[in-house]
Amino acid sequence: MFLHSGSSESDNHLIHSDWHLTLDHAPLTTTIPIVEENINSTKHSIIKDSNEEASFIKDVITSIRNINMSNLSDVSSLDRAVNEFTNVVEGTWEKNMKVINITEHSKSWWDANYNRDLEKYRFSKSLEDWKTFQRTVKNTKQLFFNVKIQKIANKKQGPWELMNWVNKCKLSAIEAIKHNSQLCLEINDLWHTLHLSFNIAQHLHIDKDILNEIMMFLISIWNPFLEEEFTSAITTCNILFTPSPDKLVWRHLKHIFKNKLCLKSIINITNVCLNIGYWLSHFKTLTTIIIPKPNKVSYDMSKSFRSIVLLNMLGKLIEKVIGDRLQFHAISNNFIHQSQLRGLKFKSTVDTSIALTHFICMGWVKNLSTSTLAFDIAQFFPLLNHYLLTLILGKAGFDS
Repeated sequence: MFLHSGSSESDNHLIHSDWHLTLDHAPLTTTIPIVEENINSTKHSIIKDSNEEASFIKDVITSIRNINMSNLSDVSSLDRAVNEFTNVVEGTWEKNMKVINITEHSKSWWDANYNRDLEKYRFSKSLEDWKTFQRTVKNTKQLFFNVKIQKIANKKQGPWELMNWVNKCKLSAIEAIKHNSQLCLEINDLWHTLHLSFNIAQHLHIDKDILNEIMMFLISIWNPFLEEEFTSAITTCNILFTPSPDKLVWRHLKHIFKNKLCLKSIINITNVCLNIGYWLSHFKTLTTIIIPKPNKVSYDMSKSFRSIVLLNMLGKLIEKVIGDRLQFHAISNNFIHQSQLRGLKFKSTVDTSIALTHFICMGWVKNLSTSTLAFDIAQFFPLLNHYLLTLILGKAGFDS
């Protein structure tokens, strides 16, 4: 019997000498305490396109319009307004949400028509009602999945997502993560290890002289945000996005922003935040999910995992709008090299293919052959120093 050194189980084992029967050794037993774990079999949710979701959006719009946004000028007034917004969303969500039982038979295509026909059959027990229920199931499932297929194949233009290889894959066996050759058996140790892994460059010394060869651009005037910037940013957002900690999803914000008063209130909050240089704590509240990277030989190191961050949806939208503004100014100043295609708006894999084809054709003219070299910078984002990033933005013409 192998037990952890110093564990309480090593002192609570029993030797059963009368159990060995014809064996030449006696069995050992021990009691291992297992912490009781409560697995939720229900979830709180608002079903998409339901009456409850329509009521939720309507109540949020009405409540936001009643929030006083006229005197936003300092940190306290900003906190007050955003706290009111948070309480409004939380209260209306609690009012309209439903408790849904999670079972092995839970289906995304199940709706009220099934419940109605099923209850009717259970009451009558007639063959005709059973056939009616079966027809309802067949027709609704067919309609549901046809819509899904059309959306994937046409709107998203990704028919490969219909293939089996994008379905859920079996995860590899997970081992205890090690840090400095020590197992992370406590949640605080695990958090500390993951924090260090994803913030490697936080306190590293950097050489600022590497930026001397970059030309300094004139400081750009940061103008207040316009309605078009917010509507343009939210138009391209996926309505199937994972719900954020504040219970909102993109489709909720799209409906809310159709009301001009609500949109102006959010723009007002954003402009005041940037003018006084304060980022609200509500925008920094997040949920981090750690998922394993695929095809790793071992999962006993923190770098074998990837962190997925779920920000509050309003803060995520404002960050998206700010990012679009930064990118626009950087490209307008020719600060970004023309060969940079990844991560830019209006650039795609097609542009990369055209650029590569151009290089190949230019080589043909000179009677040369073209070779390509692809490489990946390991741990690029954890090694990105935030202070150096602000210096680079200063070079691009943004006031630090």
